[in-house]
Amino acid sequence: MEKRSVFKSTWLPIVFALPQLTLILLFFYWPVAAVMNWAFTLEPPFGGAAEFVGLDNFREVFHDPFYWNSVLVSIIFAVCGALSAIFIGLVLALAVDRQLPGSGFFRFLYILPFAVAGPAGGIAFRFILSPERGLAAILNSIEPDLWNPAKYGSHALAFVIMIFIWKWAGYTFIFLLAGLQSVPRALIEAAAMDGSGPIRRAIDIQVPLLAPTLFFLLVTMMTEGFVGSDTFGMVHATTAGGPNRATEVMVYRIVDEAFHGLNYSGASAQSIVLIGLIMVFTFIQFRFIERRVHYK
Repeated sequence: MEKRSVFKSTWLPIVFALPQLTLILLFFYWPVAAVMNWAFTLEPPFGGAAEFVGLDNFREVFHDPFYWNSVLVSIIFAVCGALSAIFIGLVLALAVDRQLPGSGFFRFLYILPFAVAGPAGGIAFRFILSPERGLAAILNSIEPDLWNPAKYGSHALAFVIMIFIWKWAGYTFIFLLAGLQSVPRALIEAAAMDGSGPIRRAIDIQVPLLAPTLFFLLVTMMTEGFVGSDTFGMVHATTAGGPNRATEVMVYRIVDEAFHGLNYSGASAQSIVLIGLIMVFTFIQFRFIERRVHYK
């Protein structure tokens, strides 16, 4: 029979929970309350009394064409980055799950990029794929400006998406490999005896049984693509939102508005809109995609 801990004193559990409650209050509820307040007021950047302006901050945000550009860039970044990272992680997990010689080494190798901070990975890729001296210089020697993220916005957006995939494919690999190891080996062996090859076994047996894991990773990666600290760090370390705002994702624009433009009210309004956008995408995923997920 399971035993439960019972505190005879009423204040003792409160004392134990007080440090955690204090951290939640200081780093979650207090900032949320401040953002909600700033979104509906005109907050002076250097102190002073705030003026209530109602929905004016949101009107200013919605009438800014550069803001809608950041929304489009964020959607492209989150969707392409998330789906590509999940697909690559799935392919790597399927390859390692076959227990080929050296698979243990490759497990460590595939997980390793996830341990690298996003800004550090961005700086490394700036040198690796530099159009002047990096590997891409070979392409540019064949045809000038075949690869130039500093000049072309499409190249820059593909560049930061590439870094995101490199960073987070290892994260998806961990979960998908764990999911593959829970698939009954009897099913795989029976399919092999029936003449199914590795690709057919993966499509018909392994991937359908990974549906809950794939759905979890889809929600997680989409959220990371929109509001992740690595997303801001990668963009800040590589392109700084350029060229011509081609990589100005929403989270980077919010930080830039708040700390460089000192527009706290506008940044707060954009934060609320970003949270609403994430809620919409999450609702769509749970409403239409989770229906196809079978947990048993």
